[in-house]
Amino acid sequence: MTDDISRRRMLKAAGATLGAAAFARAVAPLAQVAEATSMEELLTQHYKELSADDKRRLIARLESETEHRYGAVVTIRDIEARAGVQFAYALNLSVCIGCRRCADACHQENNHDRRTNQSYIRVLEMEQGSMDMERGTVHYDHTVPAPGKFYMPVQCQQCENPPCTHVCPVEATWQEADGIVVVDYNWCIGCRYCEAACPYHARRFNWTAPEIPAEEINPDQGLLSNRIRPQGVVEKCTFCLHRTRNGRLPACLEACPTGARVFGDLNDPASEVRYVLENKRVFVLKEELGLKPQFF
Repeated sequence: MTDDISRRRMLKAAGATLGAAAFARAVAPLAQVAEATSMEELLTQHYKELSADDKRRLIARLESETEHRYGAVVTIRDIEARAGVQFAYALNLSVCIGCRRCADACHQENNHDRRTNQSYIRVLEMEQGSMDMERGTVHYDHTVPAPGKFYMPVQCQQCENPPCTHVCPVEATWQEADGIVVVDYNWCIGCRYCEAACPYHARRFNWTAPEIPAEEINPDQGLLSNRIRPQGVVEKCTFCLHRTRNGRLPACLEACPTGARVFGDLNDPASEVRYVLENKRVFVLKEELGLKPQFF
């Protein structure tokens, strides 16, 4: 083996046949030759198997690694879903102007790779009178809103029946009690099955290690949300759970200049999103697939 062999490459090579956990145990004696790979990282258990002490040690290691690699001091928290909450998002297409400030806010909030300008949100410029997403374009560079066009931001729909979670061979992604679909970035083997299964193109793959200047890193991070993801894993929108589970709004909503975005708890009869669903004309994307999106 050479020094450029990483844990991610080893897991991906064996994941199809052995599974991540079995392979990690099989190659544990070789950990000392893997690039930037500690024994603790190699043998990290699945998120759901971690005790409170395990999580504290994992978070301490991740915070230390972020400071070492990026020169930034961050705080990573493990924020659990609140009982009885069912998060949902609504978007008013009639007032979205296609400015893409939501996508930029997502980019900044979620510590995306700066070189590729990654974001969890794609804003489609659509022909008025059409709902054919295949004819929409994300590559527009002109004054908005343009005549004869409307704009449709698309991100993770947090499906009630998410196909992405069903295809993961190592159970690195799942749906939590509040409806948010998350990823265990330490357990993901980068097979991209989930990315292929998503009909909304809502998942992203880190082909390279993210490049972010220390002064641009958002230090308020969640273990299952916006912490800096390693190379070779799939990532996705989490409704900014590091914010929303603490009573704040998603970053994309706060950045919207027209008030097109509405977020809240479907189980709260006084929430704004409940009002929208009960009093406005509402539809979901690709309803015919039966995935029951929580994005309206």
